[in-house]
Amino acid sequence: MAMSVGPSDGEDEAISAINTTPLVDVMLVLLIIFLITVPVVRNSVPVQLPKERNEIRETKPENITISVDAQDRIYWNELRMSNIDQLIDRLKKIAVLVPQPEVQIRGDAGGKYAGVGRVIYACQRAGISKIAFITEPPPRSL
Repeated sequence: MAMSVGPSDGEDEAISAINTTPLVDVMLVLLIIFLITVPVVRNSVPVQLPKERNEIRETKPENITISVDAQDRIYWNELRMSNIDQLIDRLKKIAVLVPQPEVQIRGDAGGKYAGVGRVIYACQRAGISKIAFITEPPPRSL
């Protein structure tokens, strides 16, 4: 049982190529399995995703803008409110108007949520039903 390494006369030569047929068969089977299972995984839970939209808000003269700066100071348009009770008194006068104007809240990005929360609570105590938040849109990517 000897094996010859060198060239031989008339004997069959060893095949040195790799047979890729089984590899191709396995890959095709895996491809078919993935094509069948991926749509099932992606659509397993029906969820309606929100659509992005950019609404242009029209500022009406009767709208009230309440601003809260980073130090939690409250401003009615440009007039600074000394305390929350003064804000509630002014909001109660506006709440009886028909139609009721919209209160737009502008909160500083560096401020605390508590300042904006106090304004929302004041609007609730005064009976304001229309509250909106003013934000800056994200920058557009080119």
